[in-house]
Amino acid sequence: MEDITRGGQFLVKETKCENIFTPEDFSEEQIMMRDSVKEFVDKEIWPYKDRFEKKDYALTEETMRKAGEMGFLSIAVPESYGGMGMGFVDTCLVCDYISGATGSFSTAFGAHTGIGTMPITLYGTEEQKQKYVPKLASGEWFGAYCLTEPGAGSDANSGKTKAVLSEDGTHYKITGQKMWISNAGFCSLFIVFARIEDDKNITGFILENTADNGISFGEEEHKLGIRASSTRQVFFNETKVPVENMLSERGNGFKIAMNALNVGRIKLAAACLDAQRRVTSNAISYANDRVQFNTPIASFGAIRAKLAEMATSTYAGESATYRAAQDIETRIKLREAEGISHQEAELKGVEEFAIECSILKVAVSEDVQNCADEGIQVYGGMGFSEDTPMESAWRDARIARIYEGTNEINRMLSVGMLIKKAMKGQVDLLGPAMKVQEELMGIPSFDTPDYSELFSEEKEMIGKLKKAFLMVAGGAIQKFGTDLEAHQQLLMAAADILIEIYMAESTVLRTEKLAKKQGENNVQEQIAMAKLYLYQAVDIVTQKGKEGIVSFAEGDEQRMMLMGLRRFTKYTNMPNVVGLREIITSRLVAENKYCF
Repeated sequence: MEDITRGGQFLVKETKCENIFTPEDFSEEQIMMRDSVKEFVDKEIWPYKDRFEKKDYALTEETMRKAGEMGFLSIAVPESYGGMGMGFVDTCLVCDYISGATGSFSTAFGAHTGIGTMPITLYGTEEQKQKYVPKLASGEWFGAYCLTEPGAGSDANSGKTKAVLSEDGTHYKITGQKMWISNAGFCSLFIVFARIEDDKNITGFILENTADNGISFGEEEHKLGIRASSTRQVFFNETKVPVENMLSERGNGFKIAMNALNVGRIKLAAACLDAQRRVTSNAISYANDRVQFNTPIASFGAIRAKLAEMATSTYAGESATYRAAQDIETRIKLREAEGISHQEAELKGVEEFAIECSILKVAVSEDVQNCADEGIQVYGGMGFSEDTPMESAWRDARIARIYEGTNEINRMLSVGMLIKKAMKGQVDLLGPAMKVQEELMGIPSFDTPDYSELFSEEKEMIGKLKKAFLMVAGGAIQKFGTDLEAHQQLLMAAADILIEIYMAESTVLRTEKLAKKQGENNVQEQIAMAKLYLYQAVDIVTQKGKEGIVSFAEGDEQRMMLMGLRRFTKYTNMPNVVGLREIITSRLVAENKYCF
C-alpha cells in the first residue's frame, strides 16, 4: 500500500521506476488488442483517407459499425451489459491506436465511447444500463453528448436549455439549442443537459433520437479539420423525455459533465499518441527519400534536430499517459476490493488523478500539434499540399487543444486542484514547501556528488525542479491566499512547471525501468530521449519560474527566489544536446520510422 501514490503526490513523493507502468509492460492480451486496432486502421481507414477528407459522413458511420463488430466500442463496458469489461489501460490503448488514421474517425469514436456511452455506464440506473448500454456497446446505436451551448462553452453550467415537468408528472419537456455536437448526424441517443426551474446546477437526461419529438438539426459544420466527423447544432422544442430517463439525480448534471471531462482528458491524450507516431514516421521516411543538393535531407543537421525532438515528445507522451492510466486502474481495483461498485470505483479512481489527466491533456495535445507542424516543415512545400498526409494531420491536431476544456483552463485546473488537495490534507505541500524555504536560507553544499549510476543526476535534477515549483507556488499562495485563482498568468506559469516535472519524471522512470530490464547499452536512444526531454524541461522551468517570481515578489524576497531558481535549475554536468539528438536520429533514420 505504501507504494501506491495518490493523485498529485508525484510532486512530493519519490516514485521508483519499478512502481510505474510503461508501454513495455503490455501483456500479451494487450499487444494482441493493439495489433488488431492497428490492422483495423490500416485496412478500414487509411485506404479511404481521401473520402474522409471529402466529408463522407456515411463512411464514418459505416466504419464505426465495423469498429462495433470488432468489439472496439465495448472495451470499457462491463460484461454484464454486453461489453468486454477490460481495464482502464486497455481503454486508453484502444483510444491511442485508433487515432493513427484520421481525426474524423477518432472524434466519432471518442464521442460515442467516451461521452456518449460512459455517462450511462457510470451514472445510469440498472434499468437504464440494461436498456441502452448493450446497443451502444455493439454499435447498433451511436451516442452523442449535448452539453455546449452558443452562450455556454467553457462555462458549462451556465446553459439555458430548460427541462419542464409535464402536468401529469410522466415526462420532462426539453427546450433549447446545443452546438458542436459530435455524431449528431447519425446518433440514436443523446445525453442532454438542461436546467429544471431555477436550479443552481444542470441535470442530465437520456434522450432517444426519434422522429416527431421536437428535435431538429443545423447543417453539418464546416470545420478546419476532423472534416468527416459529423458536427451539427441540435435544437430541442418541447422534446419529451420520460422522467425515468433522468440521469443520476436532479442537479447532478454538472458533476456528470465534469467527471466525463476528467476521463475524456486522459483519453484525449492517448488519442493523440499514434497520430504523433505516424506523423513522426512519415517525416522520417520522407526525409530519407527526399534528395536536395545531391543528399537525402535526413543527413542535414537542421532536419535531424527536428526528427529527434518529434520522437522525444512522442516517447514522453507515451511514458506519462500509460503511467497515469495504470495509476487510475490500480485505484479502481483498490476501491472494488473494498466492496465499492464498479461505477463508483471508476469515478473515484479517475477523480483521484484529475490533476494528472489535466497535465496530460495539455502536454500531449500541444506536442502532437508541434509534431505535425514540424512534419509539414520537413516536407517543405509538399507539406502544404493535400496530397501528403501532413496537411490534414496538422488540421486534425488543432482541435485537441480546445476539446475537453481548453488548455488554458486545464493549466489553471491542474494547479488549482493540487492546492485544493493540499488544503484537504490529501497531498502534503506545506511541509515540503517549508523545507524548501529553509534550504534557501541555508548554505548550499559544494560537494560534487557521485553520478556514476544511470540517471542519478537526472533524478536529482527532477527533485530540484519539484523544489522550484514548491518555491514559486508556495510564495504565490503566501502572497495571495485564496485570491490566487484571480492571477491567471501566474497560475499558468506554475502549471507549466508542474507539467514539465510530471512529463520529464515519467520519461526518465520509464527509461530507467527499461535499462534495468534490457541493459543500458541496448537502450541508448531511449536514454538520450529522456535526457533531451529533461534538458528542454529545465529550460521551460527556468523561464516560467522567472516569469512567476517577478510577477509577485519584490526586493530581497525576489532576489532570494531568483537565486533559488538558479540553484534548482543548475546542472553539474550539462548534457550535450546536439550529441543526444544525433544518437536518437541515427536510429530513427536507420529504421525509417518511429521505432520506440
